[in-house]
Amino acid sequence: MVQEYQSPVRVYKHPFELIMAAYVRRFPKSPLIPVFVDSEIVNETQSKDGSTVVTERRCMIDIEAPRLLKRIAGVDYLYFLQKNTLNHRDRTLHIEVRNETFSNRVIVYESCNYTVHPENEDWTCFEQTASLDIKSFFGFENSAEKIAMKQYASSIKKGKEMIEYYLRELEDEGVTAIPQWTPPVVSGTIRLRLPPLSIARPIPESSAQTGPDSTDADADAEIVPGSPDDKLDADYIRRYLGDLTPLQESCLIRLRQWLQETHKGKIPKDQHVLRFLRARDFNMDKAREFLCQSLTWRKQHQVDFLLDTWERPQLLQDYYTGGWHHHDREGRPLYILRLGQMDTKGLVRALGEEGLLRQVLSINEEGLRRCEENTRVFGRPISCWTCLVDLEGLNMRHLWRPGVKALLRIIEVVEANYPETLGRLLILRAPRVFPVLWTLVSPLIDENTRKKFLVYAGNDYKDPGGLVDYIDNEIIPDFLRGDCMCDIPEGGMVPKSLYRTAEELESEENRLLTDSIYKCACIFKGAPYEMLIEITEASSVITWDFDVCKGDVHFNIYHSKRVPQPPKKDTLGAHGITSPGAVNPQMIDRNWVLGQDYSMVEKALICKEGESVQGSHVTRWPGCYILQWRFHSSPACSASSLPRVDDVLASLQVSSHKCKIMYYTEVLASHDFRGSMTSLQSSHSGFSQLSAATTSSSQSHASSTVSR
Repeated sequence: MVQEYQSPVRVYKHPFELIMAAYVRRFPKSPLIPVFVDSEIVNETQSKDGSTVVTERRCMIDIEAPRLLKRIAGVDYLYFLQKNTLNHRDRTLHIEVRNETFSNRVIVYESCNYTVHPENEDWTCFEQTASLDIKSFFGFENSAEKIAMKQYASSIKKGKEMIEYYLRELEDEGVTAIPQWTPPVVSGTIRLRLPPLSIARPIPESSAQTGPDSTDADADAEIVPGSPDDKLDADYIRRYLGDLTPLQESCLIRLRQWLQETHKGKIPKDQHVLRFLRARDFNMDKAREFLCQSLTWRKQHQVDFLLDTWERPQLLQDYYTGGWHHHDREGRPLYILRLGQMDTKGLVRALGEEGLLRQVLSINEEGLRRCEENTRVFGRPISCWTCLVDLEGLNMRHLWRPGVKALLRIIEVVEANYPETLGRLLILRAPRVFPVLWTLVSPLIDENTRKKFLVYAGNDYKDPGGLVDYIDNEIIPDFLRGDCMCDIPEGGMVPKSLYRTAEELESEENRLLTDSIYKCACIFKGAPYEMLIEITEASSVITWDFDVCKGDVHFNIYHSKRVPQPPKKDTLGAHGITSPGAVNPQMIDRNWVLGQDYSMVEKALICKEGESVQGSHVTRWPGCYILQWRFHSSPACSASSLPRVDDVLASLQVSSHKCKIMYYTEVLASHDFRGSMTSLQSSHSGFSQLSAATTSSSQSHASSTVSR
C-alpha cells in the first residue's frame, strides 16, 4: 500500500533570500538532525545569467531501526539523491528526493517547495509532499513501513526547527538582510550589477520565533480561515484546529482535497472533517466512509437548515429539562440535562420519538455553533462540549420500554453523525437504578466516548476531584448547591390531556425520514424501481433530482397512453417469501411492446455511484409517464491513488445485485416553470452536503425533448 504525506503551508515571516541562507547551512550535515549523517555535491550547474542553480547531492541517512533488520537488509546506511533547483529570478526553490538504496524494492519520493508568500513578498511559504511504496522488503514490509513513517514524521518537525535555529544564528552573526538577486548588465567587457530593487529590512524582534510556541499577538490576529479552495496554513491549523502531528495534518489536508475534487463546491468545515478523522484514529479510508454516510444523511434530512426552519414546540420549552449554561474550565460549552426530573414517558407520548429526536439534533447543531463561537472568544481550538447530567429522581418509570427505545435510537443517530463532539460527560447523583440503564445504552456508545464518562453516585460531587475540577464554582447551578441561577425548566409531569393516540404517533413514526423532500428506493437486479406520474395537462414539466447512493443505475422516462394496471398479488408472498418484484411493483407490464404500448421520451442515462442528477422534461401529451431506475452492472474501477466517491460507497455494498437512490420529483405547470431550455438538461454533480450551495457539472447525457 502506498503511504502518502501532504503538509500544510508553513509560513516563515522572513524574506526568501534569508530563508535560503539559513537552508544551505544544513549541508553537508547538521547536528540538529543526527540521522542525516553526511552529504556530498555530485553535480552543480548554473544558467548563463546565474538566475538558476541546480544542485544534486548524495545524502547518507542512518535510520533508527533494529540491528537485526539492518543485518538482514545488509546495510548500515541508506542513500538518497537530492536535486535542488534554485530560481533567484522567481524566488523559488524546488527540491526532489529519491532513494538510491533498495530502489528496486522500495520507492521513496519527496517534493518540497519554498516560494514567496502571495500576499507578502517579505514572507516565505513552504510545502512538501511525499510517498512511500514498499513493494518487498525481506518479509518485513509492515515493520519497515512503520519505521519509515515514524522517522519521516520526526524529520518533518526537525526541518522547521532547523530553519528557525539557523535564522537565529544568522541574526547573532549580524546578518539580518540579504538583497534580492538582480540580473547582471553587460557594458562592453565589464559586467555590472544593478542595485537591489528594494531595500531588505532587518528581522523584527517579534518575529525571531515563528514556531508553535510563538506568542506574537499580531501573528494570531492575522490568521484568517481561508476559503475551501485555499490551502491550509499551519498557523491556521494550530489556531483553529489544535496541535496535530505531521501525519494527522496530512490526513486532514488529503481528505479535504478529496472532498474539494469530488463535490465541486463548498465542503464541510475543517473542524467537522477533523472530527470524523479523530473518530477513526486518522484512518483515511474509514474516515472517508464514515463521513460519506453522514453527509448523505444530512442532505437527505436537510439537517443544515434545522435550526432555521424547526420551531421548538411549547411542550418542549415547558417540560424538556435541559439547556445551555455558560462553559467549563476549558472553555467548552456546557449543556445541563436534568434527566431525573424529566417525564420521558410523557414526552414520548405527547411528542413521539420524532419530536425528541429533532430536539436532540437541534441541541447538537447548536453545540457546533457554540464551539465555533468559543474558539473565537477564547483564542484556542474548541471542538466539543461538556454535558452535565443530573440523575436525581431517576427511577424505574424512566425505563419505560418506548422511552428506552427512543433513547437508543437517538444515541445511534448522534453517534453516527456527531462524532467527537462530546468532550466530557459528568453524571451526578446516580441512583441504584442507573446500572440497569447503563447496561442498556452502553453497547451503542463508542468506546472512545465511554472513556469520557465520569459518574458520581453520592452527594460529594463538589469535593476535590469532583465537579469543581471541571466547572468553576461560580457557575455551578443552584439545584446542585451552587450560587448560579439556572433558567433550565424544572420539568414535571406532562398532562395526560396532551398525550396523542397510538394512531397519531404511528403516523408520524420515522417522520424525519418521510417528511424529507427526498425519498429512498432500492433497485434490485431484475426488479427496477418505477414511479408513475399522471399528466392531465400538456406542456407540464416533470422535474427530478436524485442521488445514486449505491451501485450504478440506468435512468429512463417512458410515456404511455395506457394506464398501468395494479400489480398482481405476489404468489411467493403468500408463502412468506418476498420477491424483488413485490418490493418494487412494476408499472410497465411485461406484455407491453416498446414503441407500441409505450415509448421512451428521453435518452437512457447511465448514472454512476455517487453522482447527483437533476433534470426536467416538458410533456407534449397527457397520459402516464413512468420514471424508471434499473440496475446497471458497471465494470471494475481502474486503480488510482485516491478513490472517488464511487469507490468509497462501493465498499459499503451489502449485495452486488442491489442499488440505492435518494430522489425527489415534482410536476410543474408550464406557466409556473421559470427555467430556460438549457436548464431542462440533466446535470451531474458530486454529493453536496453541509454546504448551502453546490455547483453541478455542465456535462449532460440526457436531453429534454418533448414527448411524442
